[in-house]
Amino acid sequence: MKIFIQFGCCIFIIGLFGHCKKASEASKPELHRVSFQSQVDDKERDFFLYLPKAYKEEEQQKFPVLLFLHGNGERGNGQSELDYTMIHGPLYEAWIQKRDLPFIIIVPQLPMFGMDQRGLAYIDDRDTSWIPKRLEKGVPPRNPKFASEKQMLGAVQVDTFPGNRITLPVGWDKCEADLLGILDQVFAQYKADKNRTYLSGLSYGGFGTWWMASKHPELFAAINPIVGWGHPDLMEPIAEHQIPVWAFCGGRDEVVPARYFYQGLNKLEVLGHEDVRFTIEADMGHDVWTRVYAGEDIYNWFLGHRKE
Repeated sequence: MKIFIQFGCCIFIIGLFGHCKKASEASKPELHRVSFQSQVDDKERDFFLYLPKAYKEEEQQKFPVLLFLHGNGERGNGQSELDYTMIHGPLYEAWIQKRDLPFIIIVPQLPMFGMDQRGLAYIDDRDTSWIPKRLEKGVPPRNPKFASEKQMLGAVQVDTFPGNRITLPVGWDKCEADLLGILDQVFAQYKADKNRTYLSGLSYGGFGTWWMASKHPELFAAINPIVGWGHPDLMEPIAEHQIPVWAFCGGRDEVVPARYFYQGLNKLEVLGHEDVRFTIEADMGHDVWTRVYAGEDIYNWFLGHRKE
């Protein structure tokens, strides 16, 4: 009898081990390249789709969605150059740094639109060695923050904008239809929660965040533009839908200075917006995103919002 019990226990333990192993395997996060037909040039392009570790285990659960818009230096053809979009942002945190971010993360790539013909060193001189690699064990060291010799100074609001533009030239606004199509594709094919869909972007992607939120305010439960100011002309739909906003800029940023942020953010408050945050990282330059995405606050803030 004793032998039978021990044998039975062994069978149970083996079975339990096998179950745990399967659960562990099922819980691993996944990164996919998903194809779509771009309306920009009618060519096939890919976007990255990150599925969090519990995605396969929770059959009935819908997961929050984080659409990320990268900056100018990560543009490309959406095929062989797509990996450049992993250099910065939430996908870098989740996939390369192996952080447990509970979002379906969508990362498309902005086409060049001739930016590779403008003599920009950070595009012309980039190399595939810049693309971070996910390690089998552990994580790679983070890059150091951008150096700046500029002293920390306060910023004064200005009433004009560079080139008097509402947004930057050849930016994410030109891909508006593609972004909408990608969201529709993800909502239709994956366990994505439309009521918890968030939008975040850095630099060119920060400007794109303001644009998409203004043109399609019904889509997003909260937005996070980083080092990209919002033009006052874009604010009325955002205020009308009371989309929570948390904007960031760098006190030492000479690329997108803090002085251009105030007019749009003040316009939101004048229009009655009740949930506007603005954080100036006074000690940082243009790379504020490295601190924002490496922290916990922005992800927890996103998860605290959902559309009614």
